Amino acid sequence: MFTGIIETLGEVKTLEKEDTNLHITVRSTITPELKIDQSVSHNGVCLTVVAVKGDSYTVTAIDETLQKTNLAQLTVGDQVNLERAMILGSRLDGHIVQGHVDQIGTCTKVEEKDGSWLFSFEYDATLHNPTIEKGSITIDGTSLTVINSGTNTFSVAIIPYTYKHTRFNTYKKGTVVNLEFDVIGKYVAKLTANRL
Repeated sequence: MFTGIIETLGEVKTLEKEDTNLHITVRSTITPELKIDQSVSHNGVCLTVVAVKGDSYTVTAIDETLQKTNLAQLTVGDQVNLERAMILGSRLDGHIVQGHVDQIGTCTKVEEKDGSWLFSFEYDATLHNPTIEKGSITIDGTSLTVINSGTNTFSVAIIPYTYKHTRFNTYKKGTVVNLEFDVIGKYVAKLTANRL
């Protein structure tokens, strides 16, 4: 379980294919605090630490994960948003994030707004993942508030701190991102659909 508050950025050091799996080695300032079997969110994807060495650690993404997220597009040198699992009893500064990406989305527009930014995205609505105006959305692991909610589109407003300390400063039209929709909204939508 995560909060969607990005702790730091990591740098992809190596990518190693093994059958349909991808071993991802990341250099990060949080590496000394990690241990094997620990869960870490990488661009919103919960992955298990399988090795730790020096300033780097390794996680493994299976084919299912690679098919449904943007991790298959990683290249050496790319930055990834990182968050360790939340500690029970701590403040929940973002929202409840499972680290289970629902689907990918695509950035359609980036607008600078006098010191902040407005990012717009579209996604496949046939997968029935709803956005709600002023509800929560997780983009590459970052907890954000939905604005301009549409059938298959939405926007988010980004403050300078978030722009500087996450991958948002690399996004442009066409960037593919991982989306995790609000878990409470998903359950409500499912219950409502079953009653209809």
